[in-house]
Amino acid sequence: MTPFGRRMRELRAMRGVTLKQMAADLGVTSAYLSALEHGHRGRPSFAMVERLCSYFLLIWDDAEALHRLAHLSHPRVVVDTSGLTPKATELANRLAEQIGDLDETTLDALLHHIPRRRESR
Repeated sequence: MTPFGRRMRELRAMRGVTLKQMAADLGVTSAYLSALEHGHRGRPSFAMVERLCSYFLLIWDDAEALHRLAHLSHPRVVVDTSGLTPKATELANRLAEQIGDLDETTLDALLHHIPRRRESR
């Protein structure tokens, strides 16, 4: 599950709506929404995130946070290290090899050391 998918599921639960009902309300398939929640689809489009913000009545910071999560939730990431240092390439490759074996504490520590960039829509 991606961070976006987890948040979408939380919002659905807080509103007390099923995946099937939400899909019908948004005019999409429940399979599509399920794939978004579980990280089996790429990140949603800007328009879809806007529809979800409207559906959940999200404004300002909450809407911006959902857009940020969508941007950070692509389940298949490609890292191009051409032109970077050998150390950067080594880091990218080691992370790719071992990310599935890292525990939550280690992931939190790594995330803490990587500064967040303000995302543009």
